[in-house]
Amino acid sequence: MTVSAEAYLAVVTEAIGRVAATQREVVGRAADLIAGSLRADGVIHAFGTGHSEALAMEIAGRAGGLVPTNRIALRDLVLHGGAPVDVLGPKLEREPAVAHRLYELAPVRPQDVFVLASNSGVNGAMVEFAALAKEHGHGLVAITSAEHSGRMTSRHPSGRKLADFADVVLDNGAPYGDATLPLPGGGAVGAVSSITAALLAQQIVAEVVARLLAAGERPPVYLSANIAGGDEHNAELEARYAGRIRRGA
Repeated sequence: MTVSAEAYLAVVTEAIGRVAATQREVVGRAADLIAGSLRADGVIHAFGTGHSEALAMEIAGRAGGLVPTNRIALRDLVLHGGAPVDVLGPKLEREPAVAHRLYELAPVRPQDVFVLASNSGVNGAMVEFAALAKEHGHGLVAITSAEHSGRMTSRHPSGRKLADFADVVLDNGAPYGDATLPLPGGGAVGAVSSITAALLAQQIVAEVVARLLAAGERPPVYLSANIAGGDEHNAELEARYAGRIRRGA
């Protein structure tokens, strides 16, 4: 396979179509779980490390998205916990103890639901966070690569992976290693997991909104802050969840 923009477009287009077709029913189940939480006055907490943080950004605090959403990130250890840690270090996400502090720092209530994203689904912090979410009785949606995770050994002491704890598991369709265009000397370029995970995130949001509309409810959805009236609209909705959703960094 050649390495070019056209070749990458072809594999991404195929991946999008495959994920959309194979995950349709699972997206619906994720939407059912999340809509139930929102009807119980819950908040969606989204967490991803590395490039999977992009999934959390698709879920929490963006135009066209749901307002009762909160993004959890490794930098919360510094911003909200005051810990002197290197949040950009490559190994922090492998430490199970990190999950306990992140959960403690999050403004969580019992009716809240979690969406956790990890392409590999094996790092200690993510697996431990999933275990904590279920230990505390929360609904849990996982977005991962079935192929990549299936070929990995867990880095968590239990030997379990993210998907083992989730109520609903969505496969982002990424191959082992994520990148799709092989290079002559080894390795590959053209990762797809961020694109397919964003697709799944937006599909879940659309299905949650569809369920709220079908129930005769007005979905709490953000307007762009860069259109007339956006700030006022968003501030009014955010006030309903004061202290429960973080915005900013």
